[in-house]
Amino acid sequence: MIARTLGPKLESLGRQFPVVTLTGPRQSGKTTLCRMVFPGHRYVSLEAPDIRRYAVEDPRGFLEQYQPPVILDEVQRTPDLLSYIQVAVDRKPLPGKFVLTGSANFALLETVSQSLAGRTAIAHLMPCGHDEIVRFKNSPTELFETMQAGTYPAIFDRDLDPLDWYRGYITTTLERDIRQLVNVADLGAFQTYLELTAGQIGQLTNFSRLGADTGITANTAKAWLSVLETGFLVFRLRPFHSNLRSRAVKTPKLYFYDTGLACALLGISEPAQLRTHPLRGALFENWVVTEVMKARVHRGLQDRGFFLRDRKGFEIDLLLDIGARIIASEIKSGQTVAGDFFAHLEQLPKELPRSQAERGIEARVVYGGSDRQRRREIDVIPWNQVKDLPWW
Repeated sequence: MIARTLGPKLESLGRQFPVVTLTGPRQSGKTTLCRMVFPGHRYVSLEAPDIRRYAVEDPRGFLEQYQPPVILDEVQRTPDLLSYIQVAVDRKPLPGKFVLTGSANFALLETVSQSLAGRTAIAHLMPCGHDEIVRFKNSPTELFETMQAGTYPAIFDRDLDPLDWYRGYITTTLERDIRQLVNVADLGAFQTYLELTAGQIGQLTNFSRLGADTGITANTAKAWLSVLETGFLVFRLRPFHSNLRSRAVKTPKLYFYDTGLACALLGISEPAQLRTHPLRGALFENWVVTEVMKARVHRGLQDRGFFLRDRKGFEIDLLLDIGARIIASEIKSGQTVAGDFFAHLEQLPKELPRSQAERGIEARVVYGGSDRQRRREIDVIPWNQVKDLPWW
């Protein structure tokens, strides 16, 4: 298994806090990372029914047997155990006593924040960033192969066929995780909804449309999207409209955490299909946005990503508001740099309030080609160099 970018940050947190909580989607590598970073900790998986039953029925006895330092895997399965961990930590608050992992995003974090506030550091492990993918032997080197293969470590660590792996992942998600999170009577309808959601990548979230196309209400469509967010399958990129004129769009855009999963849901089974696919540009945009997000999250930084769009057609695909300056990026899947790539970036200072523009704007074009350039005072970044840039 490769070294993960989050590793040093996770180790640092373990030296400072009595509890470290690591969340992220299933199969993102949480267990492997924790065991690599904390080799001296005991490891206990709460997925095993007998171990989970022990923790639920006799939490004091469980913690007495599995004394810290200890890694408790999939702790969202036993939420009441966190209150007993709180007592143990308050009694002796030594750094690194408990390392907790979990895959249910909002549900786990809500429970952790209630029981372990001030006692735990929280980190997030996403599927691999491109900086991590290239550490695997025989990692893909071509853009469309990279997008279709996705970023889950098992695919590369075990040299698996991406489509076969994603089919199993989708089935597991539907039959196991979704049923734990919400009462979905018709899993077939939910899978249809999941496939339609993949078709909305890079678009403004439209619950009425998703509901109508699936045959459910808009409220149900909204609730189901929350389930996908909770399971770390999708996220919504917020609009940047602070102090902007009223014509700015204020609806978030929809993205998947992993383009390989999106490709599988869209029926894209070969990289070559992406060359002429109608969602090629949207999938490339999704890939870049998530790469930037992972670059920040895996260094323990807040996700400060936004997009900007107004009702007259002005749009910037990705804005990073990082205090001292704004990093503005246009994302183009084409392999040839065209003049219109730069138009909105050059217009951006005029669209922002003076107080925002005066902070300084670092403009970038990320495209599907291979040559790095500097044109019209704007950096032109090839897709395979996104991993090499500071996004902070």
